[in-house]
Amino acid sequence: MSKYKGTRRTMGGALTVAVAVGVVAGALPGGVASAATTDRSASARSATTGDHAQLQAIMDRLTTVDGAPGALLETGDRHGGSTVLTSGVADVKSQAPVARDSRFRIGSMTKPFVATVVLQLVRERRVVLDAPVARYLPDLMRDGEGNKDGKITVRQLLQHTSGLPDYLDLLSPAEILKDPFAHHDPRDLVNLALAAPRTFEPGKGWDYSNTDYLLVGMLIEKVTGHPYGDEIRRRIIEPLSLSQTSVPGDDPVIEGTHPRGYVRPGKDAPLLDLTEFNPSVAGASGEMISSAGDLNHFLDALVGGELLYPAELRQMMTTERTGDKGRRYGLGLESNKLPCGGRYWGHGGDVFGFQTAGGVTADGSRQATVMATVDPGGTDAQDDDMKAAIETALCQDRH
Repeated sequence: MSKYKGTRRTMGGALTVAVAVGVVAGALPGGVASAATTDRSASARSATTGDHAQLQAIMDRLTTVDGAPGALLETGDRHGGSTVLTSGVADVKSQAPVARDSRFRIGSMTKPFVATVVLQLVRERRVVLDAPVARYLPDLMRDGEGNKDGKITVRQLLQHTSGLPDYLDLLSPAEILKDPFAHHDPRDLVNLALAAPRTFEPGKGWDYSNTDYLLVGMLIEKVTGHPYGDEIRRRIIEPLSLSQTSVPGDDPVIEGTHPRGYVRPGKDAPLLDLTEFNPSVAGASGEMISSAGDLNHFLDALVGGELLYPAELRQMMTTERTGDKGRRYGLGLESNKLPCGGRYWGHGGDVFGFQTAGGVTADGSRQATVMATVDPGGTDAQDDDMKAAIETALCQDRH
């Protein structure tokens, strides 16, 4: 998982400004004591000692040299076995350990959920993948002088080939955190992007843009008459019994057991607790909350064909090059090479307080999700170790 052009880059700048103008309170000590806990089911104990030690070493790097207060990894296999590894602390004040059933914000791992709903609507013949988005959102997506927005298709939004700029690059940094609990209307955020120059003509390139998924969320509501979050609940969360997964809307609270989420506004700067904020600033591009177990279940069900018929799943898995070696992007789902051979499907996410990544082997035999509790402000080494944790977990028993 390379860096996502999600909240990490732009919101990191926002936090620097926020500290300067004093809009965020609650600075916490930068040094965090590290602790490690492990909970492994009986069926998971067949993993080799070497595999276990290697994974725990990665988790401990995340909470020491990489600088995250806490981290959690859950792996699963097709037999229902699971392993949960944790490191660091859930709260730097209380020094409480990270709970194995923690919920957390998943950032752009929201996108596979949103894309799945659209592809179900394609199956129902309520959406056409290669139809212009203007068919569904005519008041927003019109041909204009110097751009070709009216020709952008639903597929291009889902695959980040629309050429629309990322609205997060255009938000005023000070405004984001001046009132962390303010509501952000998706239409206003989209209009920021529509007023800016296009990255390329529709279909002529690839560039990750959160604007694309705000529009997809609006499209779902237009077609179904329900907010996209309601459709995710009805079509995915409830059928799969994802009891720890939610679409919070304007609710700033993470319900249930969860670690605190932190941001670091600059190198060597103290941590700031930003566990609670209004996630509408991310909307359909990244507002959801879940747990590692729920995400593993979702990815397994998705790739295993429980949520989509074969024709739509093939469309989701038809990928474009991204410019990153080995990384290809489908429709809300990306594919990466495994160091032990083959490929895996998944996504990653960055949002205030949390970085996540998840993946499932192409044959569905193994799943893994990892979470760390600092973002933005994580290091490049944190990115590398998040990816290493997923790939090491997915390669277990395949040596």
